[in-house]
Amino acid sequence: MALMITDECINCDVCEPECPNGAISQGDEIYIIDPDKCTECVGHFDTPQCIEVCPVDCIIKDPNHAETQDQLLAKFKKLTGQS
Repeated sequence: MALMITDECINCDVCEPECPNGAISQGDEIYIIDPDKCTECVGHFDTPQCIEVCPVDCIIKDPNHAETQDQLLAKFKKLTGQS
């Protein structure tokens, strides 16, 4: 399942550079995560790096984008050009 940033975001900018897929960007009011690029760091790391660095714990699983580990791994392979 892709991740999302809640409105508790304080725009501290620590999550954006940690995303290996470039899925995090500055939105109108808070940072946002592109669900088409978010793999929860599957294929890169054991845990989502944005969650690891977020000082206010405002990054959660996006209930509108439920995905299995296999689907996340397939998305990782597609994004990185691996077969």
